[in-house]
Amino acid sequence: MDAPLLPRESGQFVAERSHDVFIEEEGVRRAAEMLYALRGCKEFTPEGWKTMNPLAPSCGSEEAINWVFVVDTMNFSFWHPRGEKPCTVTHRGKTYSGYMSLCAAVTRAMDEGIPITDATYMANVTLEELRQVLRSDNETAMPMVEDRHRVLNEAGRVLLKYGGSFRSFMAEGDNDAEKLIGHIVDSLPSYRDEAAFEGQKISFYKRAQILVADFWGIMEARGEANIANMNYLTMFADYRVPQALVYLGALRYSEALVKTLAEGAQFTSGDRREVEIRGCSICCVEKIKTHLWSIMEQREGKRNEDINSAVIDFFLWSYAKEHHMEMAHIPIHLTRCIYY
Repeated sequence: MDAPLLPRESGQFVAERSHDVFIEEEGVRRAAEMLYALRGCKEFTPEGWKTMNPLAPSCGSEEAINWVFVVDTMNFSFWHPRGEKPCTVTHRGKTYSGYMSLCAAVTRAMDEGIPITDATYMANVTLEELRQVLRSDNETAMPMVEDRHRVLNEAGRVLLKYGGSFRSFMAEGDNDAEKLIGHIVDSLPSYRDEAAFEGQKISFYKRAQILVADFWGIMEARGEANIANMNYLTMFADYRVPQALVYLGALRYSEALVKTLAEGAQFTSGDRREVEIRGCSICCVEKIKTHLWSIMEQREGKRNEDINSAVIDFFLWSYAKEHHMEMAHIPIHLTRCIYY
């Protein structure tokens, strides 16, 4: 196959051919109206990055930049099978699960004097050492520890080519979001989130995009950001944001898909249904963003392009966490893979 379609084009390609996932235009409009009403809240600003993730080191420290790379490199597959306890990590008196359990574990390791953000340590940490870093409060271990170990070693080796500096690694992208995505995907195989659909190679690049967005967010919070072309990013196709989109009525699943998800079926990475959920989610958020910008132009005479797909994703992910009880009846899709 030729080079894959980029995430935005991939989302459009999938949405036009989807059998089980559908974008609801009325729901898109309602979601855009909701976001417009909330446009002034802190979640829609880069400064909200620290508030959204209180476990990150102080934005003023260089460690915070390296912390982003470590966490984003291991940021995948936190769901737990129905009926089982989630992996939890208690740090500084608070207990976390899901993605936040990883953040807590990495910050805990730093507090314990473990140089988890040092490239040499990342490249050479043993599986047993990482098991200790990611240890759970209960009998449920962090999922896919072997894979997290493999990708962390890989990331450390790559970083050592840049003097062990994540900032130097990112400098290769010339402060441009599109170039940064290409650099990350070319340099780090574990970030190469691609699939085949209808004979076409497509891409989602969830972790590569969120790495750029997180780097942008923390650099903005430090007053140093200078990343152009942030509108190049799409939403970060995972399993939590699609649930929020269904809850908001912007996405709809077929009855057959709802039944399969409700039964707790696990999809392999690249399964048609998994690809449809992720691809349609990208296209759906693009439509929400376009409608939101249109509302701004109609009512204010201009649009705020700082509220881009990445910022909308950050908001929807937090929204899903905040409203998890209300949307518990909407099953998430279950896939064990290193991409999200």
